[in-house]
Amino acid sequence: MSAAPPAERSRRSGRRAEATATSTPTSAFGWPVPISTAAERAGVSPRMLRHYESLGLLAGVARTDSGYRQYTESDVHTLRFIRRARDLGFSIQEIATLLGLWQDQHRASAQVKQIAQAHIDDLGQRIAAMQAMQRSLQALVGCCQGDGRPECPILDDLAGPPRA
Repeated sequence: MSAAPPAERSRRSGRRAEATATSTPTSAFGWPVPISTAAERAGVSPRMLRHYESLGLLAGVARTDSGYRQYTESDVHTLRFIRRARDLGFSIQEIATLLGLWQDQHRASAQVKQIAQAHIDDLGQRIAAMQAMQRSLQALVGCCQGDGRPECPILDDLAGPPRA
């Protein structure tokens, strides 16, 4: 392969150099960008990006005359915020609230801390419930012979009456 720049290679081959997603953008960072580029830069799928927009988490996205979405650097920054909040397990409602606080320069950090602490408390309860499930399953697995016989304490427990 030749070490010549792409424009030089395309002249030699008789083809016009065409812009691609990996070529140097025309502006400093290529803003605004189409949905696929915005999704890639934010680390979300285009489908999730449209979903967040439909939920109102990402408002005012510009469109071209032909209706294609065009995302700004600020939009992508917001999408990264949403993705990180989702990674931490916040609900869509909590994310909407956190976004509002993030965008409010006069917010009190106490509000943000309260939301985060409530989420920590919820995670603690969910972890405790999962640990209880794990202990129950470990006990059942310990009782099961796991051989060729049809008797199975795991299935017996699952088929038994509900527990309080």
